Amino acid sequence: MKWQDGTRSNPAKCREKDTGRFEIVARDGQARIGKLHTEHGILQTPCLLPVINPNIRTIEPREMWDKYGIQALITNSYVIWKHDKLKDKALAEGVHSLIDFPGVIMTDSGTFQSYVYGDVEVGVEEIVKFQNDIGVDIATMLDVFTRPDMTFSEVEKAVDETVKRGQISIDAANGTMINGPIQGGLFPELRAKSAVEMSALDFSIHPIGGIVPIMEQQKYRDLVKIMLACKSNLSPNRPVHMFGCGHPMLFPMLVALGADLFDSAAYVLFARDGRILTPWGTERISEIEEWPIIMPAICNYSPAEVRAMDKQERTILLSKYNLEVTLQEMSRCRQAVRDGTIWRLAERRSHEHPALREAFLWMVTNPARSTMDPLLLDEISASKETGEQRGKWEENWDWLVNSQHSPRNGGESWGGIDTHHRPHVEIARRRLFARWKSRKSGDVIIFHGASAPWRERVGDLVERICSLDNEIFVQTPLGLVPWGLEDLNPWAHIEGPDWLWKRKPDYAWVQRELSRLGIHDRKIITVDISDTEDLHNRVFDLLEIKAMDRTPELKKRAQIVDKLCVLNNVDLDDAIELCKDSTFVMSRTGRIRNMIDAEGLHLFSPRLAEGGISITVEGARKLHALRKQSTPTGFITDDYSFHPGEGPAWVVVDEDAEPFVAQGRNVMHGFVLACDPWTRPGEIVLVVNSDGKLLAIGRSQSTAKELSTFTKGIAIKVREGCP
Repeated sequence: MKWQDGTRSNPAKCREKDTGRFEIVARDGQARIGKLHTEHGILQTPCLLPVINPNIRTIEPREMWDKYGIQALITNSYVIWKHDKLKDKALAEGVHSLIDFPGVIMTDSGTFQSYVYGDVEVGVEEIVKFQNDIGVDIATMLDVFTRPDMTFSEVEKAVDETVKRGQISIDAANGTMINGPIQGGLFPELRAKSAVEMSALDFSIHPIGGIVPIMEQQKYRDLVKIMLACKSNLSPNRPVHMFGCGHPMLFPMLVALGADLFDSAAYVLFARDGRILTPWGTERISEIEEWPIIMPAICNYSPAEVRAMDKQERTILLSKYNLEVTLQEMSRCRQAVRDGTIWRLAERRSHEHPALREAFLWMVTNPARSTMDPLLLDEISASKETGEQRGKWEENWDWLVNSQHSPRNGGESWGGIDTHHRPHVEIARRRLFARWKSRKSGDVIIFHGASAPWRERVGDLVERICSLDNEIFVQTPLGLVPWGLEDLNPWAHIEGPDWLWKRKPDYAWVQRELSRLGIHDRKIITVDISDTEDLHNRVFDLLEIKAMDRTPELKKRAQIVDKLCVLNNVDLDDAIELCKDSTFVMSRTGRIRNMIDAEGLHLFSPRLAEGGISITVEGARKLHALRKQSTPTGFITDDYSFHPGEGPAWVVVDEDAEPFVAQGRNVMHGFVLACDPWTRPGEIVLVVNSDGKLLAIGRSQSTAKELSTFTKGIAIKVREGCP
């Protein structure tokens, strides 16, 4: 809240029992909008913590709070400790008074100074106790910095020493929130080891350390490897902080990979050198005549006028400009997470810088996974490196893909070959390949040559031939999709050029797609539907049949069956039995609104926006009764398979939550006792008690690992209780 004089009110302290807790309020895969609860307010993430030098304040911290709305910043406790004047005031009045900032203050411990100058004079316990004494919100332990040029044994010793210091530092913090940095240099196995062992300790936040020299050398591929190795092994209920990372060019990719906090003095350091930050790189004020981005700080000045200023005035102005650009890109990232487009933003940014593009391509391309259209593989082929061993890379990629939500509302904007590697696209394909099963043994018919909605072009034809023993598919830019899923995202709503749809099927690629769908050694009949004139007769001739009557009910049941199998993990035979003798309520546009079973119960409703399917309470009861496994009793957090045919995942809640959930209240973290391993964000789950009694139907907001670790926020959004 802003007062009339332009200042902002001081932050409200979070509830005492919530101090140090982190919750997710929105997500896009691993990217997340979060709330970190602290003594000086609830910090929204992802966010930037500007570095404040307590001796040199280019932009006053109070201005950052009042003018820029910055909720948190970071300063150096070692610098304060080392200077008696600063130290005495901080101990007497507190660090918030020292730097005049009412929001969240994090402090570093001197580890980076040890990297720059070789050593620090303060002890492990001493520096943490000092941070506690001056009233910081988030302290940092004195870890051991690992440089890129260090050997494996040197890095391993540093990792072990950092872990050894961990509990000592936590005890010294005496309840103050504390950072537990992850070290490991360029060795993924040591990063993973550090992440696992530091997660076992009671830290509040996990910064990824030792990355400044890597960023300085623009080794962004190594940065991606470090991020994946760390993040996939960290406890997900704690924010991840990219220590020393403040260049806006890196934000989209790192946010997409799960980074929550960033800090940097880059906004000042670059300004002192006459450089400005942009989302695509760095530019020198001496080389530009026009501003690349117009921001409030420079809207009344030209680059020439700024160059003419004295150095101090220029540095202050460019520091504000750099800070504004940085905050703008962070804001853009948060909105992209809310919109479900953070990966697309990372794609765009990857094209802005060659080192960033190299990192992005390394991350998303792998010969073992390349199953997309060979006509679109040129960039991948050009980017592959020979001889590099990925090690546990596939597991890290599976971890990333496993957190995705699909299908989604809205169109899928075509971005070239990158589109195939969007994690939510990949999980949609994996889900299809794992759960869809062929019900027929005849020839395969593939429609191609036109974009969706295909039902408007060939819906009537399909109603006439669906009773035959032929499997019907549509060729899309993202692969083949069975006719029963013809309105399902992402296949159905791809926004791209016409040539995407006009390409003829490549036989070798079609065979690979069909093989992944479990179809082998079938005759393939391709049908160009770009021209629908005389289409029925052409298809009848290809199939060597005469005109056939329409069978709309058969087509409708097939659509419901496919969606139950793929989206709700229902066994094929069970899905067929559920839909037997069903009737349908149709929309004015001829699409299914509701499915009514033979008993007159409304069970399912296809969602028209993205092609998904909603389950009613009666439908949930039917699916609950089909359960073949026992009630889960714990959490399996490293199982990324789809468990085809085992039904919607079950989530078990404790007895305290049971009456509220049955009345339709959301399931909150901290009340979940167990879940099936195939629980994924965005998928329908059945909420049960420890005896397996159905309580509600809802949509998971979390993975199994997140359900096992979080204690704050919504775990399951309940659609309807089942009292």
